Amino acid sequence: MSSVAPYPVDRANANIARHLGLMAAAQPTRPALKIPRGRSRKRGIDYLTLDFAELDAEVNAWAARLTAAGAKPGDRTLVMVRQGLPLIASVFALFRIGAIPVVIDPGMGRKNFLACVARSRPRVLVGIPVARLMSRIFRAAFSSVMVRVPASGSLTARLGSRSGAASAPEAGVCWPAGAGDLAAVLFTSGSTGAPKGVCYEHGMFEAQVQLIRETYGIAPGEIDLPMLPIFALFNPALGMTTVVPEIDPRRPAEVDAARIVQAIQQEGVTNSFGSPTLWHKIAQHCAANNIKLPSLRRVLCAGAPVPAALWAASHDFLPTGKLHSPYGATEALPVTSIYSDEIDLTSVRGSCVGRPLDRVDVKVVRITDAPIATLVEASPRPEGEIGEIIVRGPNVTKTYDGLPPATAAAKIRHHYDTLGHDRTEVWHRMGDCGYFDAHGRLWFCGRKAERVETAIGTLHTEPCEQVFRSHPRVSRCALIGLGERPNQRAAIVVETKVRNSADGRVFARELRKLALEHDHTTPIKLFYFCEKFPVDVRHNAKIHRLSLAHWAATAIGFESDPKR
Repeated sequence: MSSVAPYPVDRANANIARHLGLMAAAQPTRPALKIPRGRSRKRGIDYLTLDFAELDAEVNAWAARLTAAGAKPGDRTLVMVRQGLPLIASVFALFRIGAIPVVIDPGMGRKNFLACVARSRPRVLVGIPVARLMSRIFRAAFSSVMVRVPASGSLTARLGSRSGAASAPEAGVCWPAGAGDLAAVLFTSGSTGAPKGVCYEHGMFEAQVQLIRETYGIAPGEIDLPMLPIFALFNPALGMTTVVPEIDPRRPAEVDAARIVQAIQQEGVTNSFGSPTLWHKIAQHCAANNIKLPSLRRVLCAGAPVPAALWAASHDFLPTGKLHSPYGATEALPVTSIYSDEIDLTSVRGSCVGRPLDRVDVKVVRITDAPIATLVEASPRPEGEIGEIIVRGPNVTKTYDGLPPATAAAKIRHHYDTLGHDRTEVWHRMGDCGYFDAHGRLWFCGRKAERVETAIGTLHTEPCEQVFRSHPRVSRCALIGLGERPNQRAAIVVETKVRNSADGRVFARELRKLALEHDHTTPIKLFYFCEKFPVDVRHNAKIHRLSLAHWAATAIGFESDPKR
């Protein structure tokens, strides 16, 4: 088996931060970052705007401050700053000086957050005042922190000029990082378990940038509105203007869709990334107000399967653009992609996520919860049969941070010989189930941890939930398993409020009729109704089905008599 060829990388210096300097030289006066700072009736949203040269100078100022504070190459640095300029400037400055940013999602809960901090062992903390105070209060978790660097406002603004910031010694010079050097530690959302730190190498970031650019035809000069703050970090390398959205990253589902639409219209946004939950709200706002968004060339929607209603609505609010759904994970992104013209809205056998991207290999193998030491142990599944999805490629990460058991459970090491040299490739187990169809397209069927194993067979979340989402009262539902595998009882939880027990019984009968229309949902006879689902903080789209199963164990369910 041949190795996946890596993208060409400058082996002398693969530091991802070098792209900002290149863009600053190529398009110095083009806007790089727009940060909302107020509103007025006449001007709309008022933005603080930095061009690429100014952003480059801001990064230089940050690099000088970090170095003066004692940050060194190789230092793990916990980044606890606000989205927009502080996040982009501090992270690129850390790349530039050879330090390693550690980025943990806000809002994952204090216990999880502190555990992530303790495990990542940062030497440096870059943080807003409340973050630095937290580091003093929770000393055990922050015990490795030796250097604390304040983060607030623009450094170049306080220095008074662009030239002042750039006068720092060797400003703009990037630490000569190799493609295999550790670049950053980014954390998973923890939707089916505790969040884990993912080790990113500089070459992996390089591969991601090129894959995104080539797959979606992104060109320098485009304007992006990223509704996941960390995605803004790709924009300096892609040459895109970043418009910071008016959204609280701790509570993204509470976004005001009207404000997002206004920003897109006012700034001529061409690209945006967001979860299905966020884009569903935007689509509803556009439909209610007869709004079109002609400037948008593409919307990248990920974090959970895109529901059929959103795929259909996209044709209305994107008259000249397309809705795309890239499939991947923090450990491997992107893997496949599909767009609105390709989607099949009639299927109830999973969510089609498209074909593997260039230089990314995907296999479907036998499902197992045990570690797979070598690729020989991974038994391939035939076309159309559901199995576990595994991937390899230049954008696929190799290890979790400080978690050898998790790495062993999620990675498969394949050894092979090339011209007399032993080489090793790493395949990542996505933790997802799916299958390939006859056209080489991958179909996502749900998280492996959330599959339901009954005495008569295994049920997967997405194919089952698709059936019940066709009911007019169901916008979101979840397949859960009660009891222990392999003798679980399958049930469906619907996110809704029932008026009373009689309403619940009638609703359950209607759902049971839908279940009987498809072989794979026929075993489902038990239904629960929950007013608000527990979801992930990052996308507000991934349902915590295992938490729902615990809730259902003591909740009142409605069982429909199949004879009625």
